Amino acid sequence: MRKSSNQKQPTASSHVEENEEIEWEMRPGGMLVQKRDDVVVDDGASAAAVAESTGGPTIKVTVCHGPAHHVLHVPAHSTFGDIKNAVVQKTGLEAKDQRLLFRGKEKEDEEHLHIAGVKDRSKILLLENPASKERKLEEIRKNNEISKACEAVAGVRAEVDKLSERVAVLEGAVNGGTKVEEKEFVVLTELLMRQLLKLDGIEAEGEAKMQRKAEVRRVQNFVEKLDSVKARNSNPNINNSNAVSVTTKWETFDSGVGSLNAPTSSSSAKVTEDWEKFD
Repeated sequence: MRKSSNQKQPTASSHVEENEEIEWEMRPGGMLVQKRDDVVVDDGASAAAVAESTGGPTIKVTVCHGPAHHVLHVPAHSTFGDIKNAVVQKTGLEAKDQRLLFRGKEKEDEEHLHIAGVKDRSKILLLENPASKERKLEEIRKNNEISKACEAVAGVRAEVDKLSERVAVLEGAVNGGTKVEEKEFVVLTELLMRQLLKLDGIEAEGEAKMQRKAEVRRVQNFVEKLDSVKARNSNPNINNSNAVSVTTKWETFDSGVGSLNAPTSSSSAKVTEDWEKFD
């Protein structure tokens, strides 16, 4: 007689790695089940695909954002935070800038859909956070101001380009030995100073502020060059090879733009006297 054995043979399903850890969660009915990873799928996937990937029931929800309606197939135990993350690319709003309302009440990110009463074919309202709106409006305002300031600086730059040509003409005439009337220097200096005043009146930030600063320095350089040419024009005996050193003192406005008064005939005479004494 054979002795029967009740010992069960091990099966493939009974082999579990010793180091494998299983996470558990408590379902609303009090049942302890294995925890599943939350998966949110947009309207491009079917509910069956979601159910297969999550191993649980899925629901179809519609997220209303203004005139747009975004259909999502999500696990029934998903959170409102999952919904926010799912519509980031669709709405262009980061999760922190979103507000989700269901049945007239705003929901927190950690709240679960099924606990809040969200069922299949439910609708969720999406609003933009007021702080996000204010931040965007502020960015638009700053960008508009910078754009206007850049245009204003560009307008001054165009005027300075024209005046720079006149400076070059005077410099060429003086270097060629031609005597230029002093009023030519006075008028041209005054015109350059007007451009400095325009720059001083431009409120600028960021890139526009850098452009304004560069243009201010450019105008100042032309004024200093004009003073140097004027000094050589006042004293024809000075060789062109010898540089005339003229130091221009600039006053600084509150905005940081330098300014000076247009030179008079007495200031020209002073430069000549200083140069002769130096020789």
